[in-house]
Amino acid sequence: MIRPLLRAGIEVIPDAVPGSAIPHVVGYERERVFGFRLVDYKDPRFVERLNEAWYDLATSSGLIDGNREFLLMLPRGTWTAEEDRRRRTMHVWHRVRLLERWDLMGAGAATFLGVRAGRPGFAMLALDNSVWLLADTYETGAAVYAVRDPAGSPGVLRELEWQWEWLAGKDEDREFRREVGEWLESRRRHRTTGADRVG
Repeated sequence: MIRPLLRAGIEVIPDAVPGSAIPHVVGYERERVFGFRLVDYKDPRFVERLNEAWYDLATSSGLIDGNREFLLMLPRGTWTAEEDRRRRTMHVWHRVRLLERWDLMGAGAATFLGVRAGRPGFAMLALDNSVWLLADTYETGAAVYAVRDPAGSPGVLRELEWQWEWLAGKDEDREFRREVGEWLESRRRHRTTGADRVG
């Protein structure tokens, strides 16, 4: 997994994911979405423009910190992108650093960040939980967009609680359920402590 990502300009930083990182699920409210940038497949500079759109949004939204670091959703194991697509297991956050030379929408999308070059599909998270940045493909083009404060979204919270209940007793995705449970418990403790402090 590491070498293909290095070719795309992404360096994986092992064992450095903040414990506060919110698990990624769908469920956020539409009003939290901002900065939607769609690039048409017919654009002669399609991959280049898509890379530019990602970088503009990643820097303006606060995804990338001062050390060029953020969290990227990647497979749990070290198998190839093709094997990962066959396994279809839940992914996990990895802390990464953006290198000086990078190509997420070309070389990156051809590995773990999509289906093939120019067909991205990935999720990223700021280290402080302030924004998710997502890339996806559509009928006429590919797009990047950001979701503001996912940890504060009632819809995301409901989805995490649903996932926790739904995965109970299932053999698959036990690690993901454990991570969801730990995050929800941490949030409850934080809210209780905060309420006690106010009182």
